[in-house]
Amino acid sequence: MEKPFKPVDLRKVKTYRLLERKSLVSAEDFAKTHLKGGSFEEFLDSIPGILAGKDIRSVITAIACAHEQGNTVLLAMGAHVIKVGLSPVVIDLMQRGIVSAVAMNGAGIIHDLEVALCGKTSEDVAASIENGSFGMVKETSLYLADAARIADEREVGLGEAVGNMILEKKLPQSQLSILAAGAKLNIPVTVHVAFGTDIVHMHPEFDPKLTGAATHMDFRIFASVISNLEGGVFLNVGSAVILPEVFLKALTVARNLGCPLKNITTVNLDFSQNYRPITNVLRRPTSSGGRGYNLIGHHEILLPLIAAGIIEALAG
Repeated sequence: MEKPFKPVDLRKVKTYRLLERKSLVSAEDFAKTHLKGGSFEEFLDSIPGILAGKDIRSVITAIACAHEQGNTVLLAMGAHVIKVGLSPVVIDLMQRGIVSAVAMNGAGIIHDLEVALCGKTSEDVAASIENGSFGMVKETSLYLADAARIADEREVGLGEAVGNMILEKKLPQSQLSILAAGAKLNIPVTVHVAFGTDIVHMHPEFDPKLTGAATHMDFRIFASVISNLEGGVFLNVGSAVILPEVFLKALTVARNLGCPLKNITTVNLDFSQNYRPITNVLRRPTSSGGRGYNLIGHHEILLPLIAAGIIEALAG
């Protein structure tokens, strides 16, 4: 019986020359070896112009160009940015006028305040969760409860209230506070609280009404910043859920009020790929214009690299 399928005759396959083919990798994009004593600019140029190596330079260029053109650069950050020691880098970018606004989650004000208060933060949860002492330090809750009252009295957002409180109380390490820097420089630092996620929510002095009103004020300020994002850059650094969701809602408000925001650059920087940042930061906002970049890696390495690259790009 004749077999239904016969082996394909590969002698009939059509081929073409290698030089005619479009190739995704070229030797001109390869890494350059580092020379001892070389400059940071030369080091950055030595990174391969392939995949993330190309993207990190594109992100640096986008931020530098936005700054030079007077457009908004908004840094949204999870509290981990503070916990890995990056507050000085963020504050420096604010002082240089490169970062126009900062947004953080509720944990951000906790770690920022604790650093300003005593120069240290980040509780060992494994050591305290068993005996019920996790999150039960007094000072953090008392100070932030006071900030919520200040926000109510002065009719300001939670971020501004905390920043001004740190300055007015002259906390010992206030120079390391992103919130204090925002208050001093008149740069909005908005705080977006999700009730039940932060240690201060367990304390008797916590006032959900005052905190809710203050964080909603910050959402409105955040939406105003987003409304001015045309030609600018939005960076989401280390927030997997809250800030990508807040960003998408604020973007909707801005477009609903007549700001089309067609030309924006969005950047997500985190340890791993997550649904909300990829969808709500990179894809949906830029579907009709702009560009999204996804950089995977440690904040304590990538953010200083990007910051230094921006400073070098603007040096001339």
